[in-house]
Amino acid sequence: MKITLKDGSFKEYSSAMPVIDIAADISEGLARAACAAEIDGQVVDLRTVVDKDCELNILTFDSEGGKKAYRHTCAHVMAEAVQNLYPEAKLTIGPAIDNGFYYDFDMPSLSREDLDNIEKEMKKIIKKGDKLERYTLSKEEAVKLMTERNEPYKVEMVNEHPDTDTLTFYKQGDFVEFCAGPHLMSTKQIKAFKLTSSSGAYWRGDEHNKMLTRIYGTAFNKKQDLEEYLAYLEDIKNRDHNKLGRDMDLFTTVDVIGQGLPLLMPKGTKMIQKLQRWIEDLEDNEWGYVRTRTPLMAKSDLYKISDHWGHYKEGMFILGEDDEDEEGNSVSGNDIFALRPMTCPFQYYVYKARQKSYRDLPYRMGETSTLFRNEESGEMHGLTRVRQFTISEGHLVCTPEQIADEFKECVELARHCLTTLGLEEDVTYRMSKWDPENKDKYLGTAEEWDKVEGAMREILDDIGLEYTEEAGEAAFYGPKLDIQAKNVYGKEDTMITVQLDMFLSERFDMYYIDENGDKKRPYIIHRTSMGCYERTLAWLIEKYAGKFPTWLCPEQVRVLPISEKFKDYAEKVLAELKKNGIDATADHRSEKIGYKIREARLDKLPYMLVVGAKEEEAGKVSVRSRFAGDEGQKDLQVFIDDICKEIRTKEIRKEEAVEEDK
Repeated sequence: MKITLKDGSFKEYSSAMPVIDIAADISEGLARAACAAEIDGQVVDLRTVVDKDCELNILTFDSEGGKKAYRHTCAHVMAEAVQNLYPEAKLTIGPAIDNGFYYDFDMPSLSREDLDNIEKEMKKIIKKGDKLERYTLSKEEAVKLMTERNEPYKVEMVNEHPDTDTLTFYKQGDFVEFCAGPHLMSTKQIKAFKLTSSSGAYWRGDEHNKMLTRIYGTAFNKKQDLEEYLAYLEDIKNRDHNKLGRDMDLFTTVDVIGQGLPLLMPKGTKMIQKLQRWIEDLEDNEWGYVRTRTPLMAKSDLYKISDHWGHYKEGMFILGEDDEDEEGNSVSGNDIFALRPMTCPFQYYVYKARQKSYRDLPYRMGETSTLFRNEESGEMHGLTRVRQFTISEGHLVCTPEQIADEFKECVELARHCLTTLGLEEDVTYRMSKWDPENKDKYLGTAEEWDKVEGAMREILDDIGLEYTEEAGEAAFYGPKLDIQAKNVYGKEDTMITVQLDMFLSERFDMYYIDENGDKKRPYIIHRTSMGCYERTLAWLIEKYAGKFPTWLCPEQVRVLPISEKFKDYAEKVLAELKKNGIDATADHRSEKIGYKIREARLDKLPYMLVVGAKEEEAGKVSVRSRFAGDEGQKDLQVFIDDICKEIRTKEIRKEEAVEEDK
């Protein structure tokens, strides 16, 4: 048989051989480094016997497939260690994931000390160096084995397979696991690992099932790489908005108020206020929007016209008894209300309040909209996934001839917002399409969807955006451009959306009078300019690790008098700062100036103004900044002019290395 290798060379063998033996024939070093292999593009175990011509690629830890086999093996070692220490623990699943692995056990929750003990047991197993043996059983034999070993979850998993399946198992010492692999040849190949955390997880991700204990870990083939990754984890933990935002007193949550209902603290409120004022002024003064203010709730009748009641009812908060007959009429005769999950139907009636002609279009409506969505409890997270949130929402009513240019301007506005916030390099673009295999989720016909998706594709290509396409992510009334970003843990969320709507103008009987005096249906664009304020705040916290651009900081300057004697001068400086619209405070505590400076640094302030005898005598301030450290003495008015320009232009100053004060 002829084996073609990755570099184009080939090997020939007269009989079938396991992949590991072929690797050893190529190089003993390659065999030692091998984690798995690809045969004709399919990842396989090193024990797989090659018996025909094929293309073979030996996978080391440097490859994605090699990493997964390495880390999957480490998950097995962890499972063995857990059962050694906790014999009653039941096995479920333990896959390799991006940057590591996890395993779910039916067992009590664990502390950090417990994880450390499991790590010690894992090191003993690795040192022992058991070989991993792969074998197969019939379904009947597999059920018998897992029943004898008292592994009910494995029995459930085995029973899901057809009776004709031959099932794969791996054995290391006395530990046996029902698993398809691939795996390393021996536990001794694992060089560096760490158990990073534990949490609760429902069996099969279903909240109606039992809560299990999930242990997360990571593994590398070099200790240095592990140490660098753990340092990276520490950094992202310190950037996690759910921790840092609370530490900085930007927001909090309270059980008696409810999940997904965060409280913005004064500092967080100040930041949201700055973002909101900026966006509203930007849209109204520079991009031609009119501003609306619409109710937070409406009768179900409104949502039935838009068909949100039919397509989105499960995600809405219904007020009162939802008793309806088959035709959707209230059985009790009382009106049924719901908190709004979107603003579009409300703004349509703003448009309809006065007859419009083609000269009135495009008609761009903007609103700072507070919305409510009944998210699953398991989805709640900090400020990124909440049940009440506020967005920079807008709806543009256009003629057919205007739709392409208006869509492009919506994208341009979104990108302007991203650039101003310093986030433009952190996003990707996705064209979200309908799913023709699930037509009941959407309004309209396949022909209508093909037409509007084709139009959107032309617009995006004309803009020159690099984007992916994803079926099944469209709104029920039209396709959309989703601007995506990842949090510090790599989870992706939609930050900004621009949607084409091809159905709702007809459902709401919206029209305009064209140049011939005829009634015509307008086109509608749904969009956000900056997206959700809460989610954007979370994004900014993680992006800047709390060290925000000066214009966004809730406290931009802190005046630090050297002693009580200079309180009056400090207050005079503070008054001048506030008079110029600068968010400033003064620290009059009886503490040493070095302590005050360190505290201001810990609070991540952009500027500190130190004032004492020299400063008061000269009418100056000593400027210390997060960006350059000691910037020396400046006239107060010069400092005010400089910082006001920085705030006005929304400059993002780069930080330099700053020496710590003793």
